[in-house]
Amino acid sequence: MEKQRKKVLLATVVMLTGLSVIAQGNGTAGINEATQMVTSYFDPATQLIYAIGAVVGLIGGVKVYNKFSSGDPDTSKTAASWFGACIFLIVAATVLRSFFL
Repeated sequence: MEKQRKKVLLATVVMLTGLSVIAQGNGTAGINEATQMVTSYFDPATQLIYAIGAVVGLIGGVKVYNKFSSGDPDTSKTAASWFGACIFLIVAATVLRSFFL
């Protein structure tokens, strides 16, 4: 009786192990689907970064104009930082897009 139970238990374990190996596959389909999902986000994200850059550019331009009109001595420093921020946003979006796609 004890041998019979051990054989049944062994057969059950072997069958369950075999089923888990068959169910796993190689994962290629999952990796391809994840790649597709990630790459589909780049176009909207790039457009969003460009829109943020445009808003930052407009706000920075108004700040620089106000400082220039009031005769503030550090207008060039403000203009340089504003220009650098706009260039960074545009370059970062372009480089990330070209790097990942």
